[in-house]
Amino acid sequence: MRRSATILRSLLVAFCLLPFFLVAQPTATPAEARLQAATQRRDLTQNSLLTALEPQNIGPSVFSGRVTDVDANPTDPTHFYVAYASGGLWYTESNGTRFRPVFDHEASMTIGDIAVDWKNNVIWVGTGEANSSRSSYAGTGLYRSADGGKTWAWRGLPESHHIARIILHPTNPEVLWVAVLGHLYSPNAERGIYKTTDGGLTWTRTLFVDENSGAIDLCLDPNDANTLYAATWQRDRRAWHFNGAGLGSGIWKSSDGGVNWLKISTLDSGFPTGDSVGRIGLCAGRKNGKTVLYASVDNQNSKPKKESGPTSEGLTKDQLRTISRVDFGKLTDEQLGDYLKKNDFPEKYTARKVKDLVEKNKIPPIALVEYLEDANNKLFETNYRGAELYRSDDGGRTWQNTHGEPLDGMHFTYGYYFSNVRCLPEDADQVYLLGFLIIRSEDGGKTWKSINGDNVHVDHHALWLDPVHPGHLINGNDGGVNLSWDNGTSWTKANTPSVGQFYAIATDEDEPYRVYGGAQDNGVWVGPSTYKASDEWQQTGRYPYQSLLGGDGMQVQVDSRDNTTLYTGFQFGNYFRINRSTRALKSIGPRHDLGERPLRFNWQTPIWLSRHQQNVLYLGANKLYRSFDQGDHWEAISGDLTNGGQAGNVPYGTLTSIHESPLKFGLLYAGSDDGLLHVTRDGGETWTRISDDFPKKLWVSRVQASAYERGRVYVALSGYRWDDFRAYLYVSEDYGKTWLQIGIGLDGAGPALPAEPINVVREDPVNPDLLYVGTDHGVYISLDRGRSFQALGGDFPAVPVHDLVIQPQTNDLLIGTHGRSMYKVNIEAVQKLTPATLTEPLVVFDITKIKFSRNWGKKEPYETAKDPELAIRFYTATTGKATWTVKHKDSGLVLESGTLDAVKGLNQFKYDLHFREEALKKYRDILQAAQKDPKNPLEITAADTGKMYLRKATYIFTLEKNGRVGTQEFVVE
Repeated sequence: MRRSATILRSLLVAFCLLPFFLVAQPTATPAEARLQAATQRRDLTQNSLLTALEPQNIGPSVFSGRVTDVDANPTDPTHFYVAYASGGLWYTESNGTRFRPVFDHEASMTIGDIAVDWKNNVIWVGTGEANSSRSSYAGTGLYRSADGGKTWAWRGLPESHHIARIILHPTNPEVLWVAVLGHLYSPNAERGIYKTTDGGLTWTRTLFVDENSGAIDLCLDPNDANTLYAATWQRDRRAWHFNGAGLGSGIWKSSDGGVNWLKISTLDSGFPTGDSVGRIGLCAGRKNGKTVLYASVDNQNSKPKKESGPTSEGLTKDQLRTISRVDFGKLTDEQLGDYLKKNDFPEKYTARKVKDLVEKNKIPPIALVEYLEDANNKLFETNYRGAELYRSDDGGRTWQNTHGEPLDGMHFTYGYYFSNVRCLPEDADQVYLLGFLIIRSEDGGKTWKSINGDNVHVDHHALWLDPVHPGHLINGNDGGVNLSWDNGTSWTKANTPSVGQFYAIATDEDEPYRVYGGAQDNGVWVGPSTYKASDEWQQTGRYPYQSLLGGDGMQVQVDSRDNTTLYTGFQFGNYFRINRSTRALKSIGPRHDLGERPLRFNWQTPIWLSRHQQNVLYLGANKLYRSFDQGDHWEAISGDLTNGGQAGNVPYGTLTSIHESPLKFGLLYAGSDDGLLHVTRDGGETWTRISDDFPKKLWVSRVQASAYERGRVYVALSGYRWDDFRAYLYVSEDYGKTWLQIGIGLDGAGPALPAEPINVVREDPVNPDLLYVGTDHGVYISLDRGRSFQALGGDFPAVPVHDLVIQPQTNDLLIGTHGRSMYKVNIEAVQKLTPATLTEPLVVFDITKIKFSRNWGKKEPYETAKDPELAIRFYTATTGKATWTVKHKDSGLVLESGTLDAVKGLNQFKYDLHFREEALKKYRDILQAAQKDPKNPLEITAADTGKMYLRKATYIFTLEKNGRVGTQEFVVE
C-alpha cells in the first residue's frame, strides 16, 4: 500500500512539475570543462597584475568549520590530518596545537574522505564532501601525494563529484577501493565502487546501481582483505526538494577483492528495505577474533503510533490537525490561549478572536497548525524512525537491530547529513554512532550514552579510534576537532585553523572597525578588523570574536549612525534587531495572517538596510517587505516576485538577493532562486521583470545597483544547484532593459573568468571601473568594468567566496569565505589603477607615513631582532629590473639604493628603513642642524640587527626602470 501511494504521489508531483521542466533547464558541466577552468584559474593567478596583494586571514578560528574526516598515525597519534568540507586538508605534528594547510591550490579543495598510508608517507584525498548539504561542493576526483602534501598528482575519477570513502589494501599500496557518491544536483552514470591495482593510474568500476544511487560507505573485513562491504544510497537533491531515501539504498558484499558484489540487505536479512531506506554507514571489527559488522541507517519509515491518552502538553498540533469545527468550539479559552502563547502567536490572535474566525468559517482549525509549519520547524519536527543500528555476526547474511527503541535526537529530518558508525578494531562491542549527537555503547549497541560534552559541537561526521590506546578519540564535527583521552568523558578542542564557513559578512564604521559574519551552523559573530591569530586569549578568557546569535548565521546589516544597532538572523528568515552593547535582542520580520498561505523564506533570507535612511529595512521572502521603524512593523511592497513556488520539501520560489540604489531611495532590485529579477523605480508601487533574457532557472546569487550611474546594475547568476559550474555575470546600463554578459574576455581585452559559479559581485566605491567577484574558487578583480579579470594575488586558497565588503574609511576589501573564515586586503593601490595609470610605463603610489621607534631592530630576550617595514607600491607595464634610491628631501643626500625585480602590474617593495653607513656623518650633521636645540648632540647607533634606521624627516623615494622614473615623498614622524 505504501509503495502504491509513493508511486501515485511521484506521478502527481511529476505532473505538477511538467510546466516547470518544459522550460529548458541548465545542464551539468562536464568534468573536462571544470578541469580546464582549474588550469585557467592557475594561469590567471600566475599572470595576474595583482600578485603584490597579500590577503591576511583575520579569523576567527575558535568555532572552526565542518570536518569530514580525520586520520592519525597509529604509531604516533600526535601526527594527524584533518579534512574539512570546504576548508582543505590540514596537518599537525603537535597533537592539534598547530596545523598547516597542505591542499590549498588543487582544482578543488572540498574533501569527502582521506586515507593515509603512514608507512609510505602517501596521502590520498577524495574530493567533494559526501554530506549532501546546501553547500556541499563538488570535487574533481582523487588526488595522491607521496611527500606529505608538498606536491599532488591527480589520480582520476573526474565525474565523481562527491567521494565518500577510500579504503587502502592493508599490504599492497597499489590496491585501493573508492566509494563514489556522484553528482549532487543531477543524475550521472559514474557512481559506484571503483577499484585500482596500479595506484590509481587506471580504474575499474565494479559496482553500479543506477544513475541516482551512489556508493556512500565501504569497509574491509578485518579477517580477510578480499572481503569487502559497501553501502549504496539513493538520494535526489533539487533546489526545491530533497529525497534522501530510495530503493537504490542497500548493503553489498564482495568476497573476491571487490571485483563482484552481492546485495545482502534483502527482505529476509533483517535489514530495512524499500523506498524509505536512507543513508547507510558501515564499520567492522573483531569480537573474540570473529568479524562483527555494523550498519547504521537513516530509516525514513514512520515511528510506530503510540496509544493516545491524557497528555500534560495541553492542546497539541496533532489534535488540531483532525479536530472538527464543532469540537474546536468546545475548547476552553484557557486551552486555546495556552496553545497560542506556547507557540508564540502574535498578540492580536486571542483565543476569543481565533474561535470567532473558525466559527465564521474564515479559517479551518488546521490553520493553527499550518501557521507554525515553517521550513525551520520542519527540520526538527519529524516522525521518522531516524537513526538505527544493525549488527551482523555472520558476514551480513542476517542482521539484528541492536537497540529496539528509536535513537531519538540523532537525525531529525536530515539523516543525509550523518549516519556514520565506528567500533574498536579488537573489541567490536565498543561502538560509536555519529549523528546530531555522538553516542557510545559498550554492549554492542544495546544501550547508549551521549558523549556530546560541554566542549563539543553537534553534527558529527568523523571519528578516529586509537587502536593502541582505547579511549583516545579524535572527533570531527561542524564545530571543528575535539580530542578525548578518556573515551569521551572529557574533550579538548583543536581549533587553531581558521576554517569558518561564512555565508555573509559586514563591517561597521567605527575606528578601528569591526567585522561581522554569519556562519554555517555556528551563528553570527563580531570581532576586530585588527585580529591576529594568537593563543593569548586563553590567558584572559576573552576571545577577540564574540558570538551574537546561534543557528546557521545569515546576513548582517549594521546601522552606521551608532555602529551598535544591527540586524541579523538564522536560517529561513528568522531575523532579529540586536543592540551589540547591551545584547538586547528583538525578533523582527514579516509574518502571514492566519489562513493565508505561509511566506516562503530562503535558507539565506536577504536583508538590506537603506543607506538613505537607516530606519528603513528591507527583507525578502517571496515578496519584498519594507519596515520604516527598524523592523517593528512591516508592509509588503510587492506581490510574489518569483515563479510561484514549487512542490517539494524545501522552500523554493524565494528571494535571494535585494539591493537599493545608492543614488536613489526606492530604486530597488530583487532576485529569486528560480531565476527572476525585478526592478522598481518608485519604492514598490510598480515592478518590472527584467530577467527574460537570462538563462532560465538560475539562482540570482547577487544583484548590485551602481553608485555611479542610476541605470547601471550588475547581477551574478549561479547554476550550482543544477551542477552547472559556468560563470554568469551581467551588466545593464538601462535599469535592466538590456543586458551585456561580462567576464567573458570582451573584445579580446584580457583574461575571462574561469567556469566557476559566482556568489557575489561588488562595485568599488572609489574607482568606477573596478569590480570584485567572489566565486566557488576564489576572488577576481576587473580593472575595466568586467571586460577582463585578474586573480587576487598572494597565497589565497582556492576556497569558496560567499561575500565581499569594502570598508569605506580604510579601503580594505573584506572577503567572507565558506571554508577559510575571513580575509582582508588593502586595495588603495588597486583603486589607483585607473585607465590613465594603466597607460603609464611606471607609477609610484603615495607612501603612508610611518612613526619612528627606538625599538626598531631591537632584540628581545630569546627572540630574533626584526626590521621595520615600509610598504611602497608601484605599477609597471613590463617585467624587469628596477633601481631605487632613498634621499633626504631637503639636502638631496642619498641614504640608500638598490635594485629589485619588478613584475608587470602592481608591485610592493618592503623597505626596511635602514641607511648605508657611509652616509652617517653627513646625515647626522643634516639632522643636527635641523634640530631646534643644537647643543643636544644627536646620536645614531646601530640597532641589534646591525643596521641604522632613518630618523624623523621627509624623504624622497625614486624608482627608475627602462629610463622611466617615478618618485614619491614619504615621512618618518
